[in-house]
Amino acid sequence: MDDELLELQRQFEFAQQAKSSIRLSERNVVELVQKLHELRIIDFELLHTVSGKEFITPEQLRHEIAEEVKKLGRVSLIDLADTTGVDLYHVEKQAQYVVSEDPGLMLIQGEIISQSYWDSVAEEINERLQECSQIALAELAAQLHVGSELVASVLEPRLGTMVKGRLEGGQLYTPAYVARVSAMVRGASRGITVPTNLSVLWSTLQQLLQEMEGATGVAVEGSFFQSLFNGLVKEGEVLGTLRAGLHWTPTVFAIAQKECVDSFFSQNSFISYDALQKLGISQPIQFLQSRYPEGIPLVTAFVHPSLTEMLDAAIEDAIEHGSWLDSLSVLPTSFGSQDAYKIVSVCPSLQSALKAKKVLIMGDSYIFSSSFVKDVYDRLEKEMETFSHSGSSANMLGDDSHLVKEAKARQDLSPFETGSESGNSKRGTEKGSKKKKGESSVTKTVSAEGDSENEDYIPTKSKKNQKKRKDTSSSQVSDSRKGAKKDSIKPQEEIVPSEEWLMQKLMVLVPDFEEQGVDDPQTILKHLADYLRPMLINYWKDRRKALFTENVEKMKRLLDNLQRKLDESFLNMQLYAKALDLFEDDQSTSVTLHRHLLRTVATSIADMLFQNLDVHNKLKNGAQVEDSQSSEGISLSPGERTAIAKSFPGSQSKRALAVVEALEGKRVETFMAALRDLAEESGLLLKKLDKKLERTLLHSYRKELTSQVSAETDPVLLLPKVVSLLYIKVHSRALQAPGRAISVAVTRLKDKLDDSAYKILTDFQTATVTLLALMSAATGDEQDCLSDRILSEKELLGSQMPALKALVLGSSQS
Repeated sequence: MDDELLELQRQFEFAQQAKSSIRLSERNVVELVQKLHELRIIDFELLHTVSGKEFITPEQLRHEIAEEVKKLGRVSLIDLADTTGVDLYHVEKQAQYVVSEDPGLMLIQGEIISQSYWDSVAEEINERLQECSQIALAELAAQLHVGSELVASVLEPRLGTMVKGRLEGGQLYTPAYVARVSAMVRGASRGITVPTNLSVLWSTLQQLLQEMEGATGVAVEGSFFQSLFNGLVKEGEVLGTLRAGLHWTPTVFAIAQKECVDSFFSQNSFISYDALQKLGISQPIQFLQSRYPEGIPLVTAFVHPSLTEMLDAAIEDAIEHGSWLDSLSVLPTSFGSQDAYKIVSVCPSLQSALKAKKVLIMGDSYIFSSSFVKDVYDRLEKEMETFSHSGSSANMLGDDSHLVKEAKARQDLSPFETGSESGNSKRGTEKGSKKKKGESSVTKTVSAEGDSENEDYIPTKSKKNQKKRKDTSSSQVSDSRKGAKKDSIKPQEEIVPSEEWLMQKLMVLVPDFEEQGVDDPQTILKHLADYLRPMLINYWKDRRKALFTENVEKMKRLLDNLQRKLDESFLNMQLYAKALDLFEDDQSTSVTLHRHLLRTVATSIADMLFQNLDVHNKLKNGAQVEDSQSSEGISLSPGERTAIAKSFPGSQSKRALAVVEALEGKRVETFMAALRDLAEESGLLLKKLDKKLERTLLHSYRKELTSQVSAETDPVLLLPKVVSLLYIKVHSRALQAPGRAISVAVTRLKDKLDDSAYKILTDFQTATVTLLALMSAATGDEQDCLSDRILSEKELLGSQMPALKALVLGSSQS
């Protein structure tokens, strides 16, 4: 066998030394290798070198890479590509294979690093650490040109063996340095006696270390202190409780804290949550419940059951005596209303009373016995009954002020929130009783050229004629007025007792609220008022409903009567207004006649309408109205008219105020238009005077005047009646003239009468003026001197009266 090998070696050597007659170029050799590879004669992978003149197998490349790493310990892939002469792509690919096969190698950021390299690095780091006591990982990473995370991951398994130190927060420390800092942490922690945020403590220790080591020292992270502190706590060298990793409560503080809480709670039977929070207890309820399981947690405090027993006795006493109790007056002053409600709800006597409906809780802390509340309600119901009969909130509150003031302050004085009341019927009745007049209730004197506009004459009609005209007018408008009356009977907005009025009444009915020293009487009054008010409102609505049912018939009769009165009065006024056209050419006399008609006939119509509408509104509001309140013939002052007008609801009030304003004006037409608007707003109709009605009324008026003239014995009152009859004869107009306009009216008859008749009229008028002048001058000492002249003038007028009567009665009869 050995001989054969030797023979082969000699042949191989001979073949190598022999010179070939055929030489191949490098290109041919490359092509030949490629052809052999294609023909799979060479069945393994070949890699080109960068120069293209050499081939290398992957196995050889991996071998060269492993040898290079073994020799250097840390090799860059770029350097390997240059060393092997192979493209970087193939070097990276084979390097990954080498690293995966050898667990002692790692490929990091384009470098292959062996564990032996890290061992040598660890030894160097350890030598440096022992010299400096502390080294920052960032500094090591910068020197090694790797990341801090890689350095930390490499050093951690070697700590305590190759590297004698401790890694914390990106810093390497020697055991001696760790022991030194640990001693500082231990001393600082044991010096804390109150709950502390450890981050503040670590900041203080950092500043202290920097001062000790100077500018060369490395900053120590708070996590290092925290790690040392956690170890001390775990070993029991520092006693206390750590919450959320930073909030430290020393055991000595917890002991003092519990002793303080126990002392206060045992002495006072309660403790507030604020007091526990000041002691550093962030969850006071859980703390107290765990310490005192029998206690009762409230909203702001924690109480012992003994406090409930004291309150329970006070509640039981209040229920037995039919009284009330403010539970806050029994409890400590720091308790709030919600605390009171919560502790009251657990009182045995209150729970049993609530089941038996013997007690009520209002406003969390106020406890009322049912008998007390019922008594107060009954007394308030009587007050409401009084108001119901009075028909006026002002009367209920005892207000007797003038109607104008009452109208201005109506909302403030009223115990009701909506609605309108007048409360002036009593005063109106008293005034009306003094101002009622009969047929001759007008002018007593006639001025020569205008003494007084109010001393006038308004002739009246007989009952027979009145009834005739009433039937005529009412029958013509009855159908159209039915619909209006239906709308006018609708009830107004509901009025209910106001909270303010109710609180005032409660203060009067229950003076105990102030006498017993309640801190805020308005609070307890409001709670009681809020409870009683719905019941009073229901009572009042039922009462008003009953009253309204009773008042519907009264309202119907009232509107019927008012429509008849308006028909008669407004037709008469239209008849009188036609006579004013005769004096339009005389501005002064026209204004006088217009004002006279406004202050007599128009005022009477307005007063009648206002009073009836006021009564109607009271009935509509459910008030009780006596029959005397709707009596006729009551005269109102301007202030009273304004007050009543303002008491009307909505647009009706505006229309009524327009009527009041028109009464103070100078034109009858303005008043008639305002009156018509008010009547339409109130569901009433004003009939317009036509020719037929005018002839009927004028004939009746003439007949009535003729009867009065024939029966008249007073010469002063005779003259205006005669002038009125003459105007009916001459102009077919019913003239209503005041004293100052009589002379002008007589002068305008000159062309309409013969000379003898006119002379009789002017002589009588002159004698009448003279008599009135003497009567007005006969005052004091001059009365005796003028009495003879007055007597003679009366005799003269008496002698002229037959001729004057004959003048008008003769013509009237003809």
